[in-house]
Amino acid sequence: MALTTAYRDFVATLSVGAGGTAFNNANSYIGVGDSTTAFSAAHTDLQAASNKLRKAMDATYPTNAANVLTFRSTFATGDANWAWQEWGVFNASSGGTMMNRKVESLGTKTSAQSWQFTVTITLAVA
Repeated sequence: MALTTAYRDFVATLSVGAGGTAFNNANSYIGVGDSTTAFSAAHTDLQAASNKLRKAMDATYPTNAANVLTFRSTFATGDANWAWQEWGVFNASSGGTMMNRKVESLGTKTSAQSWQFTVTITLAVA
């Protein structure tokens, strides 16, 4: 999965100690939306016009084990009841840095369901 240009810039800034908002339990969110717009590294948010929502991390997430980042959020019965066509990981409830964005059909969530969404990202060098 491709990372965004904004996340690349975020990592570079942190690398030289210039600060930034950490992707930790207090600041990380998984966002879902209904747009099928193709991924662009230049995106800074989900592309859905209105059907998009960011949910905070479940307790104890995110985690990092052997350079595998794991993020998990639970979308309750009243949350994000539409066709999930895109998703991303963020470090703010609005704005902030979008780490990645993936366009894929995950199904249609209804108010009769609660969905737990887990994202794993393996950081590797080529």
